[in-house]
Amino acid sequence: MTNLNTPVLFLIFNRPETTELVFERIREAQPPRLYIASDGPRPGREGEIELCQQARGVINLVNWNCEVQTLIRDENLGCGKAVSSAIDWFFENEEYGIILEDDCLPDLSFFLYCEELLKYYLNNQEVGVISGNQFVNADRLKTSYYFSNYPHIWGWATWRRVWNNYDFKMKDWPLVKQTQLLLEKTGSVFYADKWQSIFDRVYNGIIDTWDYQLVHMLWVNNQLCITPKINLVTNIGFSQNATHTMNPKDSEKFLVEAGYLALPLSHPKKLRQNFLMDKAYTKFYFGAKKSILKRIHKSVKHRLVAVRYFLIKVFCKH
Repeated sequence: MTNLNTPVLFLIFNRPETTELVFERIREAQPPRLYIASDGPRPGREGEIELCQQARGVINLVNWNCEVQTLIRDENLGCGKAVSSAIDWFFENEEYGIILEDDCLPDLSFFLYCEELLKYYLNNQEVGVISGNQFVNADRLKTSYYFSNYPHIWGWATWRRVWNNYDFKMKDWPLVKQTQLLLEKTGSVFYADKWQSIFDRVYNGIIDTWDYQLVHMLWVNNQLCITPKINLVTNIGFSQNATHTMNPKDSEKFLVEAGYLALPLSHPKKLRQNFLMDKAYTKFYFGAKKSILKRIHKSVKHRLVAVRYFLIKVFCKH
């Protein structure tokens, strides 16, 4: 038991095995209020109705003193709309809370870490998201967490005051795109172009998701994200049944075991972005950009190989 006083939103779908594992951890934490939201089965997917029903079985397993609210959909809304509308529903009822998806297995310390920070930064408009994830080495960090431009959502928490600014359709993106915002946030034309491509695809409906809109919202409102010194949540959903995490290579890169974070937390003295940690994460996520000399060298090398191939073909004919 953790003596948790913070409500939890649990997002489930069609994976009863991972759903039960994450639910067991929620049961250990024993939140006083648990919101369970389930998207509906997709048409024509064999066996998915049964899988969704099995996953929803966790609703009947709540055996501690807990108020349970449910949002069960008969039709499938898709990843983007199902998750974002469920979070809308959550914050219609709560001022702040913790959000977990059915493949995000947290360490127990994650819950109290979120709770302490939700109260600590309750009215601080500069802070937007509390993340449970850490993917790069932060061993040199002297505090329990740092401030980042990047929200990680495999186990996270936030406030109604933040979510009220969320816009699933990113209607202001065409105007924001004309500004220097992406360059200011990334510090690099190379990475700004990467993010512009992502936001373009989200705005045009090419990517069915909800989390890139969260990044956009936080950047527009100049809000920072809290990132723990160690990873507190493990993603256990890398499989062919996943929506966005099916690639085994992704699994090797992002599969970081969850650890324990001691309380009480050690807070940073200043509320400002940790540029070094963000730089490390940007390289981790997108890959390091090559220097101009390396790019020129690569281009020349490709041209030489092409010329060599052409000459071999010419002389072989003779």
